[in-house]
Amino acid sequence: MAIYHCSIKIISRGNSGKSAVAAAAYRAAEKIKNEYDGRVSDYTRKRGVIYKDIMLPENAPPEYADRAVLWNAVEQVEKASNSQLAREIEIALPKELDPIMNFLLVKKYVKEQFVDEGMCADICVHDNKDGNPHAHIMLTMRPFNEDKTWGDKQKKEYTLDRNGEKIYDPKKRQYKCKSIPTTDWNEQTKAEEWRAAWADTVNGYFERIKNDTRIDHRSYKRQGIDQIPTVHLGVAAAQMERRGIRTERGNINREIKVTNKRLQQIKARLNKLNKWLKEESTNTEPPTLADVIQGILYREGNTALYNLKNAAAVFNFLQSNKIMDMAGLENKVMSMYGSQRAIVAKLKPIERRLKTLDEHFRHSDNFKKYRPYKLQYEKLYAEYKTLKKSTGLFAKRKADKALAAANEYKETHHGALSLYDNAEQYLKEHLQKHYDPKKLPIAKWKAEQADLLLQKSVLNDEYKKLKEETREVEQIRREVDDFFRANRPKERHGHRV
Repeated sequence: MAIYHCSIKIISRGNSGKSAVAAAAYRAAEKIKNEYDGRVSDYTRKRGVIYKDIMLPENAPPEYADRAVLWNAVEQVEKASNSQLAREIEIALPKELDPIMNFLLVKKYVKEQFVDEGMCADICVHDNKDGNPHAHIMLTMRPFNEDKTWGDKQKKEYTLDRNGEKIYDPKKRQYKCKSIPTTDWNEQTKAEEWRAAWADTVNGYFERIKNDTRIDHRSYKRQGIDQIPTVHLGVAAAQMERRGIRTERGNINREIKVTNKRLQQIKARLNKLNKWLKEESTNTEPPTLADVIQGILYREGNTALYNLKNAAAVFNFLQSNKIMDMAGLENKVMSMYGSQRAIVAKLKPIERRLKTLDEHFRHSDNFKKYRPYKLQYEKLYAEYKTLKKSTGLFAKRKADKALAAANEYKETHHGALSLYDNAEQYLKEHLQKHYDPKKLPIAKWKAEQADLLLQKSVLNDEYKKLKEETREVEQIRREVDDFFRANRPKERHGHRV
């Protein structure tokens, strides 16, 4: 069955030092040199890239159809150390469509949503035959001018006073101004628009081939579905799971799937009970539950002991739940509905928070594990900076050697440094002013996780209790249904007898 997945993120130098060239090389399984820093990214051994293409808007230079030229041009035009280099959209492709149709589907989506709006798009479709075909779409962040040069991301607009005069700021020694984006690509509404457009595009293809499958970009909550969403595994965890290695995220997803299956079973049972109660309530003057118990007690065809046990079970249940009539039985079913919905409502935020804590632990582990690599690189680079200040040929040679050593170390331990930078950026974003690399709140998170797991266990116990109650009500329903069937007038040739 087709699944909906559409994630949007920014590739930025920022704290993580990411490169648009390296990202493009990885997604396309190519070897590309980054002219900005001289690093070469070689991913020619990567497998699973089945289609790739670059789509250009009208004002883009034609030479940008070359992947290396395009992303090196992006690296060169972005001068700041924290520049946003590219936007990436990752989408899951429907397994119901063949690879060629999926590629055409992606191109249609990309052209309508991005290229026609002025962005260059680098498309790479991946399929490792593991049931997870997907596409990576890298998009440029700057518009183009009519002369095919890069445009500005934003423009300055001076703040004016009541008389229309510019306002001078003596502290900053400049006129006050604000930045105005030249495009609407970074507006929050765009993400929702692009996500909805992907669902519409896929569903349009399904409709064209007369396939009833549909996907929806909205969350379960927005769709009104009482179901807990699974967490995204990520590349590393997904690869480990495929090799048979259980991961924390995989375990969370397995628990969620079991819980969803149980909730669906309960809901199906309660729906069946509710439907039966509605059918029985339409009968004219139905017998009371007291009549039902008496009928069960003296039912023909069974031993007296068998009838006595069933009648006693029905009576005990009705008495313990203070049910006196059919309306009371229906109210009992409706209260079970309420309990089921309450369990779902309580489980959802717990699962979301557990997912977040799982991310906290993962990044904290990477932060601690790879921090020595970062400190060593900073030490080597600091040595280069110190030597660079010295004068003379000998000092210059030593500085060059120090820089080469720092660059070699960075290249050798690129993976470890990237994981550290990602972890550091994540922790800064989530901890903000409370961020302290020497005092990560691991103990606090573990205490919260233990508390949430306890709450989850209590909810599971409530589920088990609800399941037992459902079984009892089903048994009552069967007994009552048997009584009604035995006492309902039989029809012969369209007439009651």
